[in-house]
Amino acid sequence: MKILLPFCLFFLIACNSTTNTETKKDNSYITYLKEQIAQYPDSIALRLSFINALDSLAMYKEALNEMDILIKQDSLNEDYWYSKAQLNEKAKDTAEAIINYKRAIRIYRSADILLSLANLYAETKNDTALLICIEIEDTYTDKKYSADCLFISGVYFARIGNTAKAIELFDHCINTSYSYMVAYLEKGFIFYDKKEYQKALEIFQLAAQVNSAYADAYYWQAKCYEAMNNKNNAIAYYEKALFLDKNLQEANDALKRLQ
Repeated sequence: MKILLPFCLFFLIACNSTTNTETKKDNSYITYLKEQIAQYPDSIALRLSFINALDSLAMYKEALNEMDILIKQDSLNEDYWYSKAQLNEKAKDTAEAIINYKRAIRIYRSADILLSLANLYAETKNDTALLICIEIEDTYTDKKYSADCLFISGVYFARIGNTAKAIELFDHCINTSYSYMVAYLEKGFIFYDKKEYQKALEIFQLAAQVNSAYADAYYWQAKCYEAMNNKNNAIAYYEKALFLDKNLQEANDALKRLQ
């Protein structure tokens, strides 16, 4: 720990300095976009850039207001409704997100929109998720969509507590698409929640082997080490996670707690 601490202090100081600089840049960019939109209010490209900037700063209410302006101009654009639903979801307004995904689907029944709706249904324990996945697999032959449907079905069964079925589906998803990283995480979460930390750790370790730049794989290894009272390894892996993703606040908080 004494060896790791100086590095960690330097890293956190550097992060704070970088964060302050980035915040100033973000504010300047937001101001610039506002000025440009005031000058060119009919520019769709400018407004979309503004929405993306607001989204990146988690200013979802403001982003939704801007999206409503675009929808008012073209209410038959499924991409606008789809983007609004995604913003609703990020803002944790599940009911409104479902409504807007459905609006997008009524205009154009694309696989991506259907998958987003199915995933939200799975998270809320609604078995409509499974019906949508069946429709997608019957309609599209792309292997990617097959992996997506397996994952979403696994999420549904995990949320309703059928962990054996969920693990089976996550394994099938990984066999279909070896680099489907969130499938590793969801499988690991099942064992973590059961307090089977060694099994969970092995799954997160495998995820890190598949994608060595995947910060969440190191974060969850750290969580397992912390749960097993291995403080030194927990610190080391929280640091790895934070190094790969400086915005991983949970890792930063864990380091403050442990050091």
